[in-house]
Amino acid sequence: MRRLYPICRSITGDGVRRSLAIIGEYIPLEIFEVPTGTPVFDWTVPKEWNVRDAYVKNSEGKRVIDFKKHNLHLVNYSVPIRQTMSLAELRPHLHSLPDHPEWIPYRATYYEETWGFCLSQRQLETLEEGRYEVCVDSSLQHGSLTYAESYLPGKLEDEILLYTHVCHPSVCNDNLSGMALLTFLARALRDESRRYSYRFVFAPTTIGSITWLSRNESRLARIKHGLVVALVGDPGPLNYKKSRRGNAAVDRAASHVLLHSGLPSQVLEFTPYGYDERQFCSAGIDLPMGRLTRTPNACYAQYHSSADDLDFVRPTSMAESFDVCRTLLSVLDRDGYYVNLKPKCEPQLGRRGLYRKTSADRDVGQHDLALLWVLNLCDGRNSLLDIAEKSGFAFGAVAAAATELLDAGLLRDAAGEKAQDFASVE
Repeated sequence: MRRLYPICRSITGDGVRRSLAIIGEYIPLEIFEVPTGTPVFDWTVPKEWNVRDAYVKNSEGKRVIDFKKHNLHLVNYSVPIRQTMSLAELRPHLHSLPDHPEWIPYRATYYEETWGFCLSQRQLETLEEGRYEVCVDSSLQHGSLTYAESYLPGKLEDEILLYTHVCHPSVCNDNLSGMALLTFLARALRDESRRYSYRFVFAPTTIGSITWLSRNESRLARIKHGLVVALVGDPGPLNYKKSRRGNAAVDRAASHVLLHSGLPSQVLEFTPYGYDERQFCSAGIDLPMGRLTRTPNACYAQYHSSADDLDFVRPTSMAESFDVCRTLLSVLDRDGYYVNLKPKCEPQLGRRGLYRKTSADRDVGQHDLALLWVLNLCDGRNSLLDIAEKSGFAFGAVAAAATELLDAGLLRDAAGEKAQDFASVE
């Protein structure tokens, strides 16, 4: 995150390429370039924007607003301009946050060709009447939109899709946190056995996901579960936003993992506002795709401002978010349907070394109770996640019980697949 922080990113341009090159040092990436003018559903890939310098100088030649000191000083996607003007002419192009006078706001003008500068309210109040030299040394021309994928093949061609946006400049929680988390998640999963294949997508918000969906529409049926990851480093509670379907396996698994995580969290119903889940859950796409954040977008004061910096993002928050993501993926990857091979009354667990309760014990232990739940509900119609939800046990306890029963020859895979080892599920 420290390496990515100084880079001026946008929905197109070299800032995205530089950022993806850094991520590519950690995980294998395939880079895609989609030319300007490419139709993507109802949208069109925009012109590519790059910036070299931008400033406002006062009559003494001093830079009173300087892009090189903080890239939020320039309204993202500002068109080129070099002009001298009065303060009155300049003011309509200046943006500040009066309620937070020390902060610089983050603003963008992707689809309207104009220009502007952002500065703190304190800085704005020091500007004196006079003539100002305004320079935006940028280019807006035919080029391409850049995104990247990291693909981890599994035993199945069916996929779990993970998406994060890469287009914001020097703001950390939104969304260097998501970029960093998915990078390290892909690296952690690289050497693990996987049932599903995993596709990690790093792309701009909105136009990036629309472009990706347009280019991959024929393959969407492979996506069985999905997650948009963003804003995962702030100190707020974890928030999972359900998919449009509301009861997809990823929705149930995320709710279950958060419930048993012991961390402050909440589960939100789907709304057509937010980040790229809006596109993945649009009416004509409707993928089983949820979103994991900590504090949702626009719900914390530092959102889209210079206060969303490296000090605002907490290592403990990142670690918690990483662990929840990894556990969620583990549940999705390990869930399955099994059949009890001794369904008429309970099998004799004691002679198989599975039952730990003695006749003197008043209550059955949690281990033994988990075995009984799995035996009772493994009828080919209840998945392990179903059993975890009905029993109140964490998925890991149910999965561990299933492993013991599989090893003892008391369960078989309802799909006829080779039995999976669930012991690694936490």
